[in-house]
Amino acid sequence: MSKITLLTSFMQPSNTKSFNLSSGMVDVWYIDVNNCKKQIPYYTSLLSTDEKLKADKFKFINDKNIFIVARGVLRVLLAKYLSINPKKVEFKYGDFGKPETINNQSINFNISHSGKMAIFGFTKSHDIGVDIEEIKNNFDVLDIANNFFSKKEIEFLNNFPTEDQTEGFYRCWTRKESFIKAKSIGLSYPLDSFSVSIDSHESAELLETQWDIKEKHNWTLFSFSPYENYIGAISVKGNVKAVKYFNFNKTDINLLQTI
Repeated sequence: MSKITLLTSFMQPSNTKSFNLSSGMVDVWYIDVNNCKKQIPYYTSLLSTDEKLKADKFKFINDKNIFIVARGVLRVLLAKYLSINPKKVEFKYGDFGKPETINNQSINFNISHSGKMAIFGFTKSHDIGVDIEEIKNNFDVLDIANNFFSKKEIEFLNNFPTEDQTEGFYRCWTRKESFIKAKSIGLSYPLDSFSVSIDSHESAELLETQWDIKEKHNWTLFSFSPYENYIGAISVKGNVKAVKYFNFNKTDINLLQTI
């Protein structure tokens, strides 16, 4: 049985209390950006001047729209968790560009998008990183792995049947990316300096790091698939009591109304 959570069902916020985060709880929201094109003017209206300028720098309109929807939805969700107007959400950025909100620094979040999908992870007082990738078959996964994965991961991947190597690659890649994002270290530690589990029948976990033999005990990892041909991963520092998954496209719009 696969250890990747296939999101054939999802939670529905029942009331505003659904947006109350307690320690050890993780909320993951996912969205099909293509279903939000009609809301682009609204999401644009929520953005700061800096965010609008960044959106205008995108060369392709589709990339611009994805950025606008992702940042707009992030503001809407943060506004619910913080009980403020989405236009009042203020961000600061770490050395490697990871956004944080200055409104309430106990709320930790992270965002990722690929293809038509965007995901948002929220938790309280825990470092968190998320990654989503659209599965593609137009490149040599072993060639990429040999350049970026650890020796242990490369060995695991090479032992997979050929037909399973692409999904194995993406399981590994998303888990590594989410971990790097959670630590906010960019590539200060090369991707081959730590190892994650990769087999579909094993739980997602950090196996080892070259810089601290105890590091692996500090993190909880999860993998999930919100849609066919997409794999996502979450890394959280500390123990996680539960993860709840929400489909933004299916959420009652009245529950997302903000102050």
